[in-house]
Amino acid sequence: MNLIALPAFTDNYIWMLHDGASAIVVDPGEAAPVLRALDERSLKLAAIVVTHHHGDHVGGVDELRSRLPDGQGPVWGPAGENIPQPFVPLYDGDAIDLFGTRFEVIDVPGHTAGHIAYFGSPTGTAPILFCGDTLFSGGCGRLFEGTAAQMHASLARLAALPGDTRVCCAHEYTLSNLKFARAVEPANTALLDYEAQCKVLRERGLATLPSTVAREREVNPFLRAGVPAVRASALGHGASGGDAVSVFAALRQWKNDFR
Repeated sequence: MNLIALPAFTDNYIWMLHDGASAIVVDPGEAAPVLRALDERSLKLAAIVVTHHHGDHVGGVDELRSRLPDGQGPVWGPAGENIPQPFVPLYDGDAIDLFGTRFEVIDVPGHTAGHIAYFGSPTGTAPILFCGDTLFSGGCGRLFEGTAAQMHASLARLAALPGDTRVCCAHEYTLSNLKFARAVEPANTALLDYEAQCKVLRERGLATLPSTVAREREVNPFLRAGVPAVRASALGHGASGGDAVSVFAALRQWKNDFR
């Protein structure tokens, strides 16, 4: 099973899994990159997987339907969100089969109210997490529909996954996120080393993704609300208390305004 990040728009990634004959795509915000990848590799589109309802994640679904089996599906997506119909609604704890690998559905509200993620462990390779706009490398999604408490809990669920899990988020925000992370935790040497590696990748025109859960635990301030240095920075930027949710909320607001 091959994992590919297809660039879309200015900074999106549409993730593709393929076995050399068939492909599955995750969050196709536009159809053109998917159609191009399918045709270049002589692949058939087997299914579409969606994490949340935003247009840059579902905008290409209807145009791609004609490439699906019988022109219909399956298109899988979150039960609690307005996904282009028809689609198969999924709930926390459900599972879907992608090329013989069971992917578990995980509720991760915060960025949107019904956002879901997909976690699977293919045989013989590292696990995969498709997390949409919930977890980014070095960051997390804005709270458009959910609360800080919801997003903190969602990120805690993802941070508890195996450390070698490949984090397939949907945007190339890594360098801007790491700039903020460095402001929060300037003495974090793992963060400084990772930022240097990512700068080299971007200079070469390469993606910084996928990251890993273990790396995000080391560098991502939104997963490190319990770390004293992160807590101290948050308290200096308006945190109402030292508990994890207050720290997270202050970090998220700080990031919203960070330049």
